[in-house]
Amino acid sequence: MKLPPLVAHVALLIGAAVVSALASAAEARPVAPDPQRARELIHIVRQDCGSCHGLTLKGGLGPALTAEALADKPAEGLVATIIGGRPGTPMPPFSTIVSEAEAEWIVDQLMRGFPPDAGLPQARRTP
Repeated sequence: MKLPPLVAHVALLIGAAVVSALASAAEARPVAPDPQRARELIHIVRQDCGSCHGLTLKGGLGPALTAEALADKPAEGLVATIIGGRPGTPMPPFSTIVSEAEAEWIVDQLMRGFPPDAGLPQARRTP
């Protein structure tokens, strides 16, 4: 049985839309760093960023970095702020401390509710 051309086109468009949606969902979450680096990044955010944004990230010299405060902010802009800083404000660039991929992961975590600081991991020992 041969499908009418209109039905075939609609089925093809629906299939393409599903594949596109699944691909977008897969790309939506940044790749997590290894556990040791994730712990370091959490410590950096809680301590270094927390010195201006408050140790609970609820605001201070800098604005709050809670999930609620960031809900309407575009993730790309937040990543750009972490990497490049904000000229004319106390917000410095962190491009020498974190990569863009790590900044994307930090923003993703901030928008979900940032994890607590477990402290810096122990230094790796070499035999």
